[in-house]
Amino acid sequence: MPGDALEIKLPGKPSIAVTCRALLFDMDGTLVDSRPCVEKTWRAWCDRHGLDADLLLQLSPGRQQHATITMAAPHLDPDAEAGWLRRAEENCRDGLTPIRGARPLLAALAPRQWAVVTSAWRRLAEIRLSAAGLTLPRVLVTADEVPASKPSPVGYLLAAAGLGVEPADCVVIEDTPVGIAAGRAAGMRTIAITTAFGADQLDADHHIADYLGVQVRSC
Repeated sequence: MPGDALEIKLPGKPSIAVTCRALLFDMDGTLVDSRPCVEKTWRAWCDRHGLDADLLLQLSPGRQQHATITMAAPHLDPDAEAGWLRRAEENCRDGLTPIRGARPLLAALAPRQWAVVTSAWRRLAEIRLSAAGLTLPRVLVTADEVPASKPSPVGYLLAAAGLGVEPADCVVIEDTPVGIAAGRAAGMRTIAITTAFGADQLDADHHIADYLGVQVRSC
């Protein structure tokens, strides 16, 4: 059907054209710059338990809270600790801004052409997207709706199903190694946005610094 396909032009010399039917975005670091809130919350939690915050912040990107807690402090009750972290993150609005170019990019997409797959829970995802002035997607897959954290592909597979698009016709945009791995495991092509990691750390099909210069059109 005309208009079902998307052509994404990535900046560069020469520019790169990628064709798909849907773009599937991570949220933190991909659509929303939430680093001030994320670091503030995790550092406060580490202070409570005498943990190395710098080490934990290397483990946490792209992972659900329960997975990070279990990796960093297996002796703690993950449910109780996640409850404390949830309250702290939901109350934080420090520095929540859109990644450069995210607003016009999303505005150029039809609701059937994009989704968000995030390791945040639904309430936090809605808070952060709204605080950054971004449109809420019709399909939003959150941590409280999937059985496993990234790099499990289940979230991206659920998003593709929600849009009615085959996995091979989706492109995942992610900012972390575990997120890129999740997209690849789902059988999708990947674009890495280098807001948190360097291009050499992100094994993606393509790399961008932000969305400035990224063009999309239905075809």
